[in-house]
Amino acid sequence: MSDSTAQSDPIKSAWADKYRGATVEDLDPPSALSTSPNAPISQALLSAFERDYTHLTVLNPDTRSLLGYLSIPRLKALLESRAVTENEPVEKAMVRFQRKGKKYKVITMDTPLEELEAFFEGSEEGQKQEFAVVTDGARRFVLGVATRADLEEFVRRRPA
Repeated sequence: MSDSTAQSDPIKSAWADKYRGATVEDLDPPSALSTSPNAPISQALLSAFERDYTHLTVLNPDTRSLLGYLSIPRLKALLESRAVTENEPVEKAMVRFQRKGKKYKVITMDTPLEELEAFFEGSEEGQKQEFAVVTDGARRFVLGVATRADLEEFVRRRPA
């Protein structure tokens, strides 16, 4: 990076100093835990609690394509407000990805952590994100889920 670039974009420079070339792979994200839109909410909730996950990916049971996600904090709120019950299918509580007319940021194991932080801060979409689905470059396989907390923990435990 040239001096003029560092001076013109101090945020990128600070991020680069903070992560020192690390990528999503360095976070060692846990494998994604996926569920079917047809599975009962109770089953998805139990799976998430057993593994201490805050987000589950929702995959099409036939094609294994990514349909959306289930946010456990949001699901708890929906259950408390009785908007859904534990016997209903996951599809009633999941957040569906809007594919039409929307460009998604592909996050892979090779994505630099400064790009991941920018994604979380909403630099691409203008909306802050709490987690990222980590896929292969062709977006065919869900490899894991990275959260803001994973990124914060990485910075905390990495020597200065």
